[in-house]
Amino acid sequence: MTTRLIAIALTALVTAPPLVSAAEYKVDQSHTSVTFKVSHLFSKVAGRFDEFEGKISFDPDNFAAAKVEGTIQAASINTNDEKRDKHLRAADFFNVEKYPTITFVSDKVTDVDKAKKTAKLHGTLTMHGVAKPIVLDVAYLGTAKDPWGNARGGFQATTTLDRQEFGINWNKTLDAGGYLVGNEVEIEINVEAFVVE
Repeated sequence: MTTRLIAIALTALVTAPPLVSAAEYKVDQSHTSVTFKVSHLFSKVAGRFDEFEGKISFDPDNFAAAKVEGTIQAASINTNDEKRDKHLRAADFFNVEKYPTITFVSDKVTDVDKAKKTAKLHGTLTMHGVAKPIVLDVAYLGTAKDPWGNARGGFQATTTLDRQEFGINWNKTLDAGGYLVGNEVEIEINVEAFVVE
């Protein structure tokens, strides 16, 4: 009897379906936002990038194995001010003719909190010709099917960067002291992505 039970158990293991692997997601640009804020005098100016793409490999049961790659077209910067956006695309800032893209490639995940569905995503950001390691605070917002039966996932990422570390140094000194534009840039990315079959 014992031998028969062992045989049954072994057969079940051999014929069992493989463990579910990470789903491969593609970022849905029309339902995703890549935004930033930077101080200007007394307020903060908000902006966004309108053209980008990305892919995510993610398993909600194994946050630590997540992988992310993304590319932003620097010329798509948009602060709702045509004159300012032209200046931001020029050599004083992003110099988009020389450095047309901003890229991010993840390399590891740490500080996973499965209860809160949060973690820290480490990777390399390349912007303005400078590649530096950064850390994103990320949150998994869930998975669901849209009305057409497509599987989708939601994610959020935030971080703060020092633009000078990427060689974006332009500024103006104020008569009262200090500078016109802040160096710290707050980044927030809200992602809706669909599963690639």
